[in-house]
Amino acid sequence: MNQKTVYLIFYLSFFISNAQTKKDSIKIVSYEDQVMVRVNFDTNIEDFIVNEKGEAISKTKISINNKINTSLSLDYRIISASISFAPNFIPGNNDNELKGKSSYSDFKLRFFPKSFIQTLYYKNMKGFYIKNMEDLIPDWQKSDGYLLFPELRVQSFGGITAYSFNKDFSLKSIYYQREWQKQSNGSLVPSLEYDLTYFKDTIDNLKSKETQYNLGINLGYYYNWVITEKVNISPFAFAGIGGKWSSFQEDLKDGTQSSKENNKYFTKKFGGGIHIGYNTERVLFGGKLNYTSYNYKQDASSHVQNNNVYGLLYIGYRFAPPKVIKENYDKLQKKVPIL
Repeated sequence: MNQKTVYLIFYLSFFISNAQTKKDSIKIVSYEDQVMVRVNFDTNIEDFIVNEKGEAISKTKISINNKINTSLSLDYRIISASISFAPNFIPGNNDNELKGKSSYSDFKLRFFPKSFIQTLYYKNMKGFYIKNMEDLIPDWQKSDGYLLFPELRVQSFGGITAYSFNKDFSLKSIYYQREWQKQSNGSLVPSLEYDLTYFKDTIDNLKSKETQYNLGINLGYYYNWVITEKVNISPFAFAGIGGKWSSFQEDLKDGTQSSKENNKYFTKKFGGGIHIGYNTERVLFGGKLNYTSYNYKQDASSHVQNNNVYGLLYIGYRFAPPKVIKENYDKLQKKVPIL
């Protein structure tokens, strides 16, 4: 093989490799260099369910007095941040006379290094009521009011680390609209979830506190079905297992505190949903319907089940970054290369 032949083979190999790279690169359109603002309206309200087994199964549902949350998010480059709250002026969020006053806030920070999605969050909920009074008290009427826990607060600090195996599949386009996938494709998506949660309550000036550490591994499959150039439908399903470690302590009437009660549980989680989206270079909107079930067995006679069914509507807009944002981000990126 002469020298010219070697050069020719090398040139063709480079050309084919480069052409394939370009071909692959246009399967997913990235908008990371654009600033995206987005507004979400969702019903992502959790119910905490406790089942007590006796002669008959007794089920208690505890929830907060909010039905619709509003989220505002801002995305640019590798960073995404969002804040959620439940405005009182929205119908269903202000039924305080019967269900008591509740508050909800949720802050998320996300990073998108290559095929990973890293989410960190803080969630705060306060003011709960028993949702299914009719199951607990015979002849109960709505006018009788609900049993309230106005001082019960749930605070969570946590994170989710997810990874997509298929480089031609964009999880970012389904969840955060940071990209747009041009060809239908799917992928297995494993994720690691972890959080530290505090349950705090005060009844008759006596305080109680439960601390929970949660760790779980999930495996899901997502498929992005591109219907037209601007419309996609994306179903998904997942299942996972994990562990929960908790400790509980409360004030006693004699002024002392009870001894700590420590427990550990094996947890199970599963769910699914579907997303429908419309995308252009500037404007985007869509909706989602999700279901998640999380449960664990407390003892031989009871188990806890946390069901979460919610819908979401979003609308967003992309635009070129203002000069001051771009310059400051570039300066920060020099100091923190991962950005």
